[in-house]
Formats: sequence, structure tokens, C-alpha cells
Amino acid sequence: MQFKTWQLLILIIVTVTACGGQKKPQKASSISDSQATFRSEQGFNGQKAFEYVKAQTDFGPRVPGTEAHQNCAAYLITTLKSLGAEVEVQAFTAEGYDGSMWKGQNICGSYLPELKDRVMLCAHWDSRFIAEEDPDKEAQHQPIDGANDGASGVGVLLEIARQLQIEKPNVGVDIIFFDVEDQGAPSYAASAESEDSWCLGSQHWAQEAVATGYKARWGVLLDMVGAPDAIFLKEQFSLYYAQQLVDYTWNLAAQMGYSHLFVNKRGGVVTDDHVYVSRIAKIPCIDIIDYDDARGGFNTTWHTHEDNIKNIDPETLEAVGKVVLELIRQQ
Repeated sequence: MQFKTWQLLILIIVTVTACGGQKKPQKASSISDSQATFRSEQGFNGQKAFEYVKAQTDFGPRVPGTEAHQNCAAYLITTLKSLGAEVEVQAFTAEGYDGSMWKGQNICGSYLPELKDRVMLCAHWDSRFIAEEDPDKEAQHQPIDGANDGASGVGVLLEIARQLQIEKPNVGVDIIFFDVEDQGAPSYAASAESEDSWCLGSQHWAQEAVATGYKARWGVLLDMVGAPDAIFLKEQFSLYYAQQLVDYTWNLAAQMGYSHLFVNKRGGVVTDDHVYVSRIAKIPCIDIIDYDDARGGFNTTWHTHEDNIKNIDPETLEAVGKVVLELIRQQ
């Protein structure tokens, strides 16, 4: 997960003026909060999602250009295919903050690709090349496992994919794993204020979506969704681009008993993959992300070597997965 720049006051003003007339998500908005009924939730398994997270971290840090990264890509492609998805790999090369060139792979698994009516779910699968936030200065230049920052969102989406193979959705679903998300400029770099050094995979994907005419009704990004003490507030870019989808998702989570995780409160401003999906591809996309200004920002494991499988909670993964899966079911 990247170091963010904060534009809180400006965005609040823009959000107030720009979001008031936004339409509700089609179909989902037709179900009133009081009348929503849920299908059986027992299918989504938090422990299985945890196993998908662990399978990624077992390869080691998934820094683009490494053997671990290559092996994990093969695992994700094979797993999506085994779960009934039609898989496409989008290879690209992007320039990093210091002029270095990153070779990445965006991996997309599609369900019911013949349908024009589609939604998209996404997460990033690479892990950070340094641990600049680690208290051990000697370890700050070593890559991290990225169990929460990257692998957790992918693990939840793989378990959702397993459910989509069992339970045919009413809408086409694209599950996209973005690459080269977490290799942006560290805070000490001269280019630290350049937001666009982050999320290189989603920037490329969004440009390709425009070029190919890809459309989806809405998108949901999962980032850092596995910590035992996670808090998901309403991120402000999400509110700007897709306020009705944010509100609907958080209301749905509350009805399902997860209001302690999906807190009905405005959060901070996070420049993440969803921004480029919304801004470039014009697909309103929200970010379910563990960030809380009141506790100092991201989870304490962020960009440290503590971001490992020991700090992943299957119950958090399950709560997020069940909410997103129910959101798809209600389309």
C-alpha cells in the first residue's frame, strides 16, 4: 500500500458539491435497506481465504522481477482457472519513480464473460520492495511479505471466485489482480509527492479499458482487509466517485452484523487503485481499506516486516468477503 498525499479540505469541498446528484447503483438500489434479505452466507469461508493469503506469502516477497513474483503469478492464474474463471493476463512495462522500468502482469478472471452487464472486483497482488516504515533501520531496505497489504484482498477475491463457481451470479463479474501497485516513491525520495508513481498496474489497466471499450457498472477495491483490528471507514475518493455505492455497502454490512468493522463514518483521503479505475476508466469504484486518521492512519504493520501471515485474521477476511459477495448477489 502506498504512501498517500492528503488533500482533505479540497476534496471535502468538491465532494459536497459534486456528489449530491449522483445516481444510485442500478438494481442494487432497488432493494430497500429494511427489506434486504440475505441468501445463505455459509459458503464463504474465512479460513479458506486465509489459506489463499498464506499461499501467496509462502512464495516470499512478490516484488516484480523476482522469482517469487513469477511463481505467484503462475499460482494466481492456475487457481483462477481451476475456479472456473476465463483468465486473461495483461503484461505491461511501466516507469517507476526513479526511472527504473517495472515489468508487471495484471491478471483478470471473468465470470459470464458473454454478459454486457458487469461489475468488477479488484486488489493488488505485488508486495513492497522495501520496508521503510519498519522500526529496525537495518531492515528497512528489505522487501516485505505484504500479507495484509496486497495478499489479503487477493485471498478474499479468490474465495469469492470459489463461490462464483458454485453459485452462478446474475451479472458478469471480473476479478482483477493489479500489479506494480506498491513500488512507489518512499517518503524520503525527492519524488515522494508524485502520487502517480503508485498504482502503475491499475493506471495501465484503466487506459486499456478505455481503448478496448470495457464497461462495468461499478467496482470494489479491497486493500488491507485482513488485520484483526481492522477498521473500514468511508474513504473520501470513494465518496466522491461513488457515494451511493459506498452508502449501500456500509448499510449492507451493518445489516449483516459487521458495523464494528464497516464504521459509518467519513474516513481519510487515500490515493489507491480505485482512483484510476474511476478517473480514467470512468467506472465508479470504491475502496474498502483499513485506514483511520484517529489512530494515526494505516495499520501499524503497514510497510514493515510485521505485515506477515501471523497478523492476518480469518474472521476479518470472512466479514469482508461475505459483504462483497452479498453485494454481488443483490444485483
